[in-house]
Amino acid sequence: MLKFGIIGFGFMGQTHAETINKFDFAELIAVCDINKDQLGHAAEGVETHLMADELLANDEINTVIIAVPNHLHLEMVKKAAQAGKDIIVEKPAAMNAEEFKEMMTVTEAAKVRFTVHHQRRWDKDYRLIKEVVDSGTLGDVYTIKNALYGFNGNMHDWHIYPEFGGGMLYDWGVHLLDQMLWMIPGKLTTVYADVRNVINKEVDDYFNIQLHFDSGISGQVELGTYYLTDKETWFERHWFVGGNKGSAYVDGFHPEGKIVRTSALLKNVPGKITMTAAGPTRSFGPAPEGRLVSEPLPEVTVNHDMFFEHYNKYVNDEEELVVQPAQILRLMSLLDAIRVSAKEHRSVSFE
Repeated sequence: MLKFGIIGFGFMGQTHAETINKFDFAELIAVCDINKDQLGHAAEGVETHLMADELLANDEINTVIIAVPNHLHLEMVKKAAQAGKDIIVEKPAAMNAEEFKEMMTVTEAAKVRFTVHHQRRWDKDYRLIKEVVDSGTLGDVYTIKNALYGFNGNMHDWHIYPEFGGGMLYDWGVHLLDQMLWMIPGKLTTVYADVRNVINKEVDDYFNIQLHFDSGISGQVELGTYYLTDKETWFERHWFVGGNKGSAYVDGFHPEGKIVRTSALLKNVPGKITMTAAGPTRSFGPAPEGRLVSEPLPEVTVNHDMFFEHYNKYVNDEEELVVQPAQILRLMSLLDAIRVSAKEHRSVSFE
């Protein structure tokens, strides 16, 4: 039985409490927050604490979820490891790769389990596009774009402070980048990043990141909190994958999309002008009737609860850990490289 304590009982801490309540293999024992008002949201029968050390002293708790602001993750991981608790830390796991290496060192020394809550590996839009890529149905994939756009512009709460790990790169960026790294095969050779403060004075709210892999795939991750159109469902998720045997797109938090192919390719005949609907030998403009052929996306069934379901199987030696520390170290190292690239306006060699 997983017996949880939650350190940090804000939005994510309360979300974890609701999720834990769904499972017959888990029980929430105690929660902790320095803000006494937050503790009023704890369910009846759950212990409440103002100090993390008090929660960690409870021998009934075997697993701790750390959901405090980002800059406090390392301190809390050290405390939990010293207390002998298995650890699930919220993303971003750390402020940089060096901090995460320290987390790996202390958890390995304490012989406690350690993972990071990357529940968006179970996003439906992501799993749809990953299933298409993994199937090989598009042939040789050459490009994958992952985008998210918004209209509010401003960040909120502690997310406006860079010293707390605020900004969109650490908020949504780690999810979008983790999805790309977990899907695209091969070494990530180079990174180029444009990271900007469009509306917010202190923290990033726009980025466009180019990823080039030795498998021949170029990835692009773009996010803007103030990136406006009046198109329906624009302010949601957007995926595009291009291969030499077709393309696929997925749009929306309640995703819709298709696989798209052509019934024929334009053929040039030596000595003759090949005419198309848009003029001689043109690839652009309206496609002739019947040229584009669409197919439905595959069926996938996923939800965020699966993070904990898989974690429970790992604890019971039924499968490997899904979100592995080595993978997150790669992700945190990528975030460091992105910061360098954006600051120096240059491509950075990565692996």
